[in-house]
Amino acid sequence: MKILIVEDEPLLRDGLTDLLKGAGHRVEAVADGASGASRGVEDAFDLVLLDLMLPKLDGIEVCRRIRKARPALPILMLPARGSEEDKVRGLKTGADDYVTKPFGAKELLARIDAIGRRAEAAPADAEKVECDGLRFDLGKCIAFRGKQEIGLTARETGILRWLHRHRDRAVTREE
Repeated sequence: MKILIVEDEPLLRDGLTDLLKGAGHRVEAVADGASGASRGVEDAFDLVLLDLMLPKLDGIEVCRRIRKARPALPILMLPARGSEEDKVRGLKTGADDYVTKPFGAKELLARIDAIGRRAEAAPADAEKVECDGLRFDLGKCIAFRGKQEIGLTARETGILRWLHRHRDRAVTREE
């Protein structure tokens, strides 16, 4: 899986990066909420690990922005706060899972594997489109020309999704 880590604590961010790379994942890590929201919306990730207390933009707002642009992208919150109220708020905002710090490495990897299994089992046919030698995976914001992978922005993906859903008629500029 390609995983985005949004964590401001350098030791934890580096430890998560090492743990996930050691488990065979591709990892990108950022240290603030604004960067996390930007990367999560614009790039093709399979999972976001998200802290709540972040500089520049808090984790709840990062989750909202990513969820709005990429509804199918799994988000796993990794906050220090673990009250029931905090967990409910995170899950209602759009997180798929919530693991309170401190957490065990084995548990975290097991939760990531479970998210990966659910993503693979979900029917994604409506999210995959082929046209003129191009293949689009709209759920992951990726296009393929042959073996070349092309990242798509959230806006590009949204436009392609809209055009595909309404392919039986002309679409106006306003739409």
